Formats: sequence, C-alpha cells, structure tokens
Amino acid sequence: MALKKPNKLPQTAALKQILRRCSSFGKKNGYEERDDGLPEDVPKGHFAVYVGENRSRYIVPISWLAHPHFQSLLQSAEEEFGFHHDKGLTIPCEEVVFRSLTSLIR
Repeated sequence: MALKKPNKLPQTAALKQILRRCSSFGKKNGYEERDDGLPEDVPKGHFAVYVGENRSRYIVPISWLAHPHFQSLLQSAEEEFGFHHDKGLTIPCEEVVFRSLTSLIR
C-alpha cells in the first residue's frame, strides 16, 4: 500500500486568505502602506496579529504559519471569528498564553 502525499492546497489557500485580511486591516486603520499593501511598521516576511481582551498588536514571522502550535491558534481564531471580520487577525487567547507559546516557537 503506497502512502499518499497530503494535499497542502486547502491549507495554503487558507493562509493566503489570512494574509490578505491582515493587509486589508492595515489600510482601514490608517497604517502607512508599503508597495505590497502591508503597513510600513510590518517588516517583509511578517504580519500583525491582535491578541487578548485589549487586542494588543504583535508582529510575527510568516514562517510561524507552518508551526503546529501557531496553526492551533489559527484554528481557534477561525472557529471563534471565521474569516469574515474587519478587525484584523485576532487570536482568541490571553496575552500571557500567547507570549508563552511564541517563546516556545522561537
């Protein structure tokens, strides 16, 4: 029995949709934009997420999208907020938990 290679297309499409939403949030909230549509304060290869009750803004590397722990956070965000909201990519967890998780990813 041959092992079938997993299809990455749906996951890739979902990640592209997340990044598009992130860039459109910057436009709506007055952040200065670069030529690629992202806010100027977001370095190339990164994106902004909003965490916690106060929606604190964090800039994270795109490479984290492939990390299983970060994917778990994205799934939680999708379950709670879906993909159709105007408030940027919001991670539904406490800031302390987010910082602990990101220290593990680094």
